[in-house]
Amino acid sequence: MSDNAQTPNEQNVPVFDIIRMYARDCSLETPNVPQIFQVEWKPEVKVDFDSKARPLGNDTFEVTLRVTVTCTVEKQTAYICEVNQAGIFIAKNINQDGLEFLLNGAAPNILFPYAREHISTLIGRATFPQLNLRPMNFEMMFQAQKAQQAQQEAAKQDVANGAAKDETPQA
Repeated sequence: MSDNAQTPNEQNVPVFDIIRMYARDCSLETPNVPQIFQVEWKPEVKVDFDSKARPLGNDTFEVTLRVTVTCTVEKQTAYICEVNQAGIFIAKNINQDGLEFLLNGAAPNILFPYAREHISTLIGRATFPQLNLRPMNFEMMFQAQKAQQAQQEAAKQDVANGAAKDETPQA
């Protein structure tokens, strides 16, 4: 190997990797136990989620995916299960658009299976019927959100351009 050979870091090769994953917070509330076990099990399940990324310095970021499952039976809350699954990711030599996609699309995709497992375990240990959350594609959701934002911006520009034309004096 010659003295002029470059390492990947010196070549500005993009790097995205997981340093660590962990459960930041997990909770299960069962406000109507044991009465809820006496009714016929016809659950209505609502799933909410969001993710947040924050820089930690030195090209590292913490991404936290919050998943909340609320289950009701006959208008009574059977359980509320919330998991905040987090990870520390390294991201080097990546442009801003790529970084935004990785932190808001790819990282939640990596974290979600772990959050699903925590939720399934907590609910099962409370002796409720098994819950298997369907897979989510956070990358597609991120791209759809960006496309919707671009559409809204274009619509605002059209309105602004239309208003400017209306104000133009005509000969």
